[in-house]
Amino acid sequence: MENLIRFLIQKITGKDDFSVEETQDEKGTLFVVHAKPEIIGLIIGKEGKTIKNIRRITSIMAVLENKSINISVVES
Repeated sequence: MENLIRFLIQKITGKDDFSVEETQDEKGTLFVVHAKPEIIGLIIGKEGKTIKNIRRITSIMAVLENKSINISVVES
C-alpha cells in the first residue's frame, strides 16, 4: 500500500522529496505523508480533489485486502 501511495504522489508531483510513514491503530492503518510546503498544494489539489482521488484509489486496494486505511498530509 505504501508503494502505491509513493507511486501516485511521485507521478502527480514529479518529485520524490517526501516521505510516507505508516502507523497502526485500532481503527486500521494510517499513512502520513510528510512533504514540503511547495508540493503539499499539488498533493491536495483544488478543493482537495487530488487527495480524495488518491484515497479512493488506495481504498479500492484496501477493500481487496480487507483493511481499513486513511491518508493524512502534513508539512515536513
